[in-house]
Amino acid sequence: MRTLHIISNMKPDKGGPQEAVRMMLRDAPPGCESEVLTLDEPSAAYLQDAPFTVHALGGDRKGGYSPKLVPWLRANRNRFDGVILHGMWEYHSLAVLRAIAGRIPYLVYAHGMLDPYFKRASPLKHAKKWLYWLSVQYWLLRRALRVVFTTTAERDLAAQSFWLHRWNAAVIGLGADTPPQNLTQCREAFFNLCPAVRNKPYLLFLGRIDPKKGCDLLLEAFAAVAAQQPDLHLVMAGPDSVHWRSSLQSGAALAGIGDRIHWPGMLIGDAKWGAFAASEAFVLTSHQENFGIAVVEALACGKPVLITKPINIADDLAVDGCALVEPDTPAGAKQLLVRWLALSPSERTAMSTRALTTVATRYDMRKNTSALIALFAASAAQRTGTLAEVHEA
Repeated sequence: MRTLHIISNMKPDKGGPQEAVRMMLRDAPPGCESEVLTLDEPSAAYLQDAPFTVHALGGDRKGGYSPKLVPWLRANRNRFDGVILHGMWEYHSLAVLRAIAGRIPYLVYAHGMLDPYFKRASPLKHAKKWLYWLSVQYWLLRRALRVVFTTTAERDLAAQSFWLHRWNAAVIGLGADTPPQNLTQCREAFFNLCPAVRNKPYLLFLGRIDPKKGCDLLLEAFAAVAAQQPDLHLVMAGPDSVHWRSSLQSGAALAGIGDRIHWPGMLIGDAKWGAFAASEAFVLTSHQENFGIAVVEALACGKPVLITKPINIADDLAVDGCALVEPDTPAGAKQLLVRWLALSPSERTAMSTRALTTVATRYDMRKNTSALIALFAASAAQRTGTLAEVHEA
């Protein structure tokens, strides 16, 4: 089985879709070979040591356009048994519709891009998307072998974004990397970047510093409860692509908690795992999250998670007893921290134990990737059976 993953870019700081592709490639089942097609520049540093075959065509990143994309797909499509398109609303959707649809089976990974949150957050942008929806995106999804959602919540929410829709859905979860065995070394790598929290209890936020992530809600909530536990700190780790950090820092200083909030920037490798391992719990007060790989990474380190309802795996984690869940409002964010501070040590330990069980049960990436590839295998078997019937007739 040979598959092609198509994604606009593989930049490490772009978050979930890029990390999902890396995990799918790493955890592909035996006998499955995969390649990646992107519009990154071939000289991009983050591609030079990539442990997979990547075809970087270059292109206009603002519009996600490359004149090389459709010709490349037409020239190479017969090498693959299936194509997995990651993301929507860019030129690669049109390219797949023009060069792949009707020729070889393809899946579309929505990665939360059909969530009605964006309809509410950017109504004008949503209105413009209707043009692309009617001309390209609707037909792309309708002709796909499956449109893949990571949770049933994401699948059900997607149906609310456009009243005109038709697709065959599949729900296949993601997962997380396995934490390194030498977590002591990882902790040291993190403390070297963030020495102010060495030997101090802290809550960890790890994600983009972005309004969608509800960073302001978290800081406001922390300010409201800080006096209850004066030794507790908060680490806000992640890239500041929208240049919001200075404004958040000013607000924290005015609230009198500036010295207890720490901003180490984007964490990768050992430092990232060390941040998880040394934390008391992971916090994400996001307004929208179709899955939340960082949430599962925290669980894989045995850490309880404090998350908001719009994170689509929230209900599952609440049922499993490894998460506290509240609405993505100022009151909800505050209640998350109030509930956490009220837990006894034994209750926190029990949540940690259940976190590891949840990862093993729900988020086995090898199992989930195999389920993905099985869709292509089933399609191939069906096509073979149909051809055999035609020949017999």
